[in-house]
This record gives sequence, structure tokens and C-alpha cells, in this order.
Amino acid sequence: MIEIKNFTFTYRESAEPVVRDINLSIPTGAFVGITGSAGSGKSTLTYAMNGIIPHCYPGDFFGSVTVDGLDTCEASLTDVSQVVGSVCQDIDSQIVSSIVEDEMLYGLENFGVPHDQIEERVERALDDMGIADLRDRVIASLSGGQKQKLAIASILALEPKVLVLDEPTAELDPASSMQVFQLLTRYAREHGTTVVVVEQKIALLSEFADMLVIVDGGRIRFADEPAAVLAHSEELLELGVNCPRATTLMNRLAIAGVYGGRVCRNVEDACDALLEVVA
Repeated sequence: MIEIKNFTFTYRESAEPVVRDINLSIPTGAFVGITGSAGSGKSTLTYAMNGIIPHCYPGDFFGSVTVDGLDTCEASLTDVSQVVGSVCQDIDSQIVSSIVEDEMLYGLENFGVPHDQIEERVERALDDMGIADLRDRVIASLSGGQKQKLAIASILALEPKVLVLDEPTAELDPASSMQVFQLLTRYAREHGTTVVVVEQKIALLSEFADMLVIVDGGRIRFADEPAAVLAHSEELLELGVNCPRATTLMNRLAIAGVYGGRVCRNVEDACDALLEVVA
């Protein structure tokens, strides 16, 4: 679904590339988590996927980025946005209406979705995000988590093949963050949508993602299934990526020769592994 080859990009106002020599292939229907330290280039990578680069942020673009066969440089931003739906980190800057229903209708009407499909799409997207009861609410009265779900629902109603989210849980508590990831995972599985999430919470990513991508200094350091990436917890810490403590503990026990089992992603896995160790 997404093919990035030898991608290097330098913003017009910058002297050095923000990302360089990026090669990444994302299969259709995959749930991909991207993380890295601040300024590592992870957001720039997503801007290339949704066409914001080069259409909104000019600069020196080398290599190629294709999404569902569309070259993001050659295709118009309108064409790319019909394939890729984006949810930015600052939700308030993305919301353009004052009522939930109007926000849902805005994108559908602008993309010329036939009127006989609109009601069904609105109902389904609100249902998928678990906020059907908020349809008539004033957006200013919603909580941060409810706004987050609304922003995602308004994009899902457009039925994109790819969904790109930039730190969708940055302002959410742990329970709300987990709920958003559960909803995204269920939607992706049911609709075959490719999901790309930039997120600092690697514990969440490792729980739900099919692939973890670690970006450092504008380059991809790791791109593999979560267990394979988490096996490098000491290296990740040096890159400014904090693995779950349970993962770090069990990896250190493995290095010491005490534990030889699978990589642990969470406390539950670690507890089961420790029971095996002391048995």
C-alpha cells in the first residue's frame, strides 16, 4: 500500500535533510507504529505519506513515495487525500464546525460523496468510534478524548484506504489512549484499512501494531514486528525511546543468561515469564 524508496527531504528553511535515505514498505491492511525521540523525523515521514510534503511544505525532495500506486509528488493533494485520511496532533486546528454532525458532513460534502450514501457513512463512522450518542452535541462541550474520536470518525466516514495519525493520544489519559487504539485496531481489521500511527507511547504501539518503525536522526534504525524491535531495548534507550520496564527487565535477564524465552511486551507477559524462570 505504501512504498518509500530512497526518500530524503530538506525543508526549504533548513540546511540539512530532516530525513535521509528512507526505504520502507507497508503492506495493505497493516497497523504500523512509528516512534523516535523528538526531532527524529517521524512526523516528516508521515507528511510524505499523506502528500503534505511536497505540496504544503516545499523543499528538496529526493527519492519516491507511492501510496496505492499514486506518486505523492505527481498526484494532486486532492487525489492523495482521497486515499489517505489524516488526523493531526492538534485536534482543535483540524475541527472546522461547531456541531458534531456538521463536522461529520463537512468532509463528505466537500469530497462530493453522493447524498444517498452520506447518512449511512455518518452513522457507521460514529458507531465505529463509539460516539453515536454525541451526534447533536456542541463540539466545545466535548472532552479531549471525545474530540479525538470525532476527528477520527470524520476521516473514517470518507472511507480512506490509509489512515495516518500523528500522536492521536498525546493529550489523553491511559484508559482513553487504550480505547482509541482498540477502536482503531478493530476498524482496521474489519475494513482492511492500512493504519500508520506516530506515537511516543511505545507500550501501546507494541501491544497493537503489526510493525514498529524506529526513527533516529532522520533514518530508520529498526522496522520489524514489535517483538523483534523490543529485543533491542538497550539500544532503543540510547536512541531516546523508553521501552516498557517489563520488557527491559526481561531483556536484561536474557542477557544474563537467566531467561531464554520470548520478548515480553507488558507486565502480564513478564509475570508469566518470571514464573517459568523460578519454576
